[in-house]
Amino acid sequence: MLIVLNVSESDLNSNTLIENMEKTFVGKGMFFVQVSCKIEKELVEIEDVGERKAFLEALGVKRSTLEKVTQMSYTALERVSFFTVGDHEVRAWSVRANAHAPHAGGVVHSDMERGFIRAEQMHIDDLLKLGSEAKVKEEGKFFLKGKDYCVQDGDVLRFRFNV
Repeated sequence: MLIVLNVSESDLNSNTLIENMEKTFVGKGMFFVQVSCKIEKELVEIEDVGERKAFLEALGVKRSTLEKVTQMSYTALERVSFFTVGDHEVRAWSVRANAHAPHAGGVVHSDMERGFIRAEQMHIDDLLKLGSEAKVKEEGKFFLKGKDYCVQDGDVLRFRFNV
């Protein structure tokens, strides 16, 4: 169960309520996220992405409610996201946490699971920070993974397969 707690602006950066809820409901399969609907309402009215980011930073908020709820939903459902990158598109995929690389390939296409050879792996944060696959390779952050590799949240994977 995912519970979204609406708090005032002044309480948004305090973890007291969340900590109390987690202590009270420990082991009950409940997940909590704290948001301020008032701030979210104001945030929606700001069209410019840069202004939105500045608004959140001024309030000391690191992530929007949408990001918090999405991340907590994935945690509650025991899911992770990975990406595939082609010449003209980037796609996000979802698999259960601790899924092995061949299964993740099967989410993209059943042939990838059936004929899995290996996965080429890098992390989305490294790709965004460094700007290209070539730079990720130069930095030593590009890896070849086998059948036993457990897909991690934020992986960028290219599947090598043969059917």
